Amino acid sequence: MITGEIKNRIDTIWDAFWTGGITNSITILEQMTYLFFMKMLDDAQRI
Repeated sequence: MITGEIKNRIDTIWDAFWTGGITNSITILEQMTYLFFMKMLDDAQRI
């Protein structure tokens, strides 16, 4: 189970989607996966 700081960060992102009107959990997971992927690509290009 995920706990601590990582869980808090994910919960914050989840709440942002929820308050933005995206309430379908599958859609939220798809969007989070896309954002994490884009972040990984961005980090890889900076090195």
